[in-house]
Amino acid sequence: MAFISSGYNPDKPMEGRVSDIGPRHFGEYLPPVIKENFGKWDYHEIIEPGILLHVALSGDKTYTVRAGTARLMSVTHIREICDIADKFSGGYVRFTTRNNLEFQVETEEAAKELKAFLNDQKFPGGAYKFPVGGTGAGVTNIVHTQGWVHCHTPATDASGTVKATMDVVFDDFTDMKLPAPVRISMACCLNMCGAVHCSDIAILGIHRKPPLIDHKFLDNLCEIPLAVAACPTGAVRPSKVELDGETYKTVAIKEERCMFCGNCYTMCPSLPLSDGEGDGIAIMVGGKISNRITKPAFSKVVVPFVPNEPPRWPTLTKTIKKILDTYAKDANKYERLGDWANRIGWERFFEKCDLPFSEHLIDDFRDPAYYTWRQTTQFKW
Repeated sequence: MAFISSGYNPDKPMEGRVSDIGPRHFGEYLPPVIKENFGKWDYHEIIEPGILLHVALSGDKTYTVRAGTARLMSVTHIREICDIADKFSGGYVRFTTRNNLEFQVETEEAAKELKAFLNDQKFPGGAYKFPVGGTGAGVTNIVHTQGWVHCHTPATDASGTVKATMDVVFDDFTDMKLPAPVRISMACCLNMCGAVHCSDIAILGIHRKPPLIDHKFLDNLCEIPLAVAACPTGAVRPSKVELDGETYKTVAIKEERCMFCGNCYTMCPSLPLSDGEGDGIAIMVGGKISNRITKPAFSKVVVPFVPNEPPRWPTLTKTIKKILDTYAKDANKYERLGDWANRIGWERFFEKCDLPFSEHLIDDFRDPAYYTWRQTTQFKW
């Protein structure tokens, strides 16, 4: 039977089509000054912490007020942000890649007025709603992944560790008194849906135990071939066990092959990975994406394990504060944290930051990409 279409013309497939598939063009949401000078900017400078000036080749100027905010927000909070944008910046607001808010205004006076207003907005407990800062030689807003609130394979919490850490480094967020910018990032497991491996300081949740196996229910809840196929290292294989006189189809795990990724749990809820004793945090330092002065670098593990200590994570925050304060005191101007550690030597870094060192922290990873993919603006020799 022939297909009869109601008005569809295959020769003109887009004719008369009304669709909301796909995003709107970003140009619709640009402030007029940005749209008119798109790609034609001359320079920018930081007026004071949290306020930037951008000057176009045409001579047009725009002042940006940057404020830190949470990654996870309520609808009420977002509406409050929109109300602020309507009042001060013509209804325009943008989020940076590090979850900062940026409002753009026309004059320096308007920018300072907006900064004062944002700093006055507080939660009932006294915490800042929209603290202004995160520019220049200071700590930027801490990006993080989903943690216990939204993910099924985290080794630690995301929002909690970030809030606790930001509380102890908050002065470095609102000021620009560090030698260079410091990027702090957080990922709640080694899968790193938030890539923290190129950050000045990285908080990384780690699992240390292989998945538990619920033998009695596994065959009823899971497709065993899928659970086996999901393991990237071949650590999971089909098996049978006898419990209480009954034989159950299940899986076995070769523990020395397990890399604690949780992929098997994604396919099979009878293989939970989270464990109160085995889960915790590793701290990495020295990474960066910038090509400035030195080439981009991966972070290095400096603290292999910190236990989960909610709600304030005192061991984690004390260690990060120690590293940051030592860097601020000892580094040269414009020197990123990893560049400082390389200059003084990593052995001295551990001494100055009062961190224990073991042979497990020696970075001996090499593969062909290390030699063939070194594409930077730095000279090669």
